[in-house]
Amino acid sequence: MDNNLLTAFIALTAFAVLIQAGILVALYLAVRKTTARMEAMTLEMKNKAIPALDTAQSMLVQLRPRIETMAVNLSESTTLVRSQIGRIDATLSDALDRTRLQVIRADELLNRTMDKVEETSEVVHKTVVSPLRQVSGLMSAISTGVEVFLGQKRRQPRNGMGVPQDEMFI
Repeated sequence: MDNNLLTAFIALTAFAVLIQAGILVALYLAVRKTTARMEAMTLEMKNKAIPALDTAQSMLVQLRPRIETMAVNLSESTTLVRSQIGRIDATLSDALDRTRLQVIRADELLNRTMDKVEETSEVVHKTVVSPLRQVSGLMSAISTGVEVFLGQKRRQPRNGMGVPQDEMFI
């Protein structure tokens, strides 16, 4: 029984080795086929990419002087723009300073004018309006005294503020 069992194990091992050998051969063939495809794709890529790279390199060689000229022009333009902006800034600062000074002068002039108007108003009030009110009050008192003395007219009733009732709603 031991011989039969040993023979079965040897046969089974041989069969497993044959299966592994078959799998390795299949893997070898698959890798070889994939390698062939990769080589074909690499060759095709070289055939297509190298002319494109050559074209790009020739275009770069042709465009390089133009690009350098554009870079120099851009640098010069930037320098000019920067200097012009500096001049504009100086001009605007000067104009702003002058405007600020004029606004200050105008404010001072307006303040002086308003002070003079207030002073004049006070002077007019003291010299003209106040004496006129006093004269008006005196005339009203004289008129009332004469009316009462002569008994011609009776005074209309007044409200608490001394204004006739009819004159309240103007």
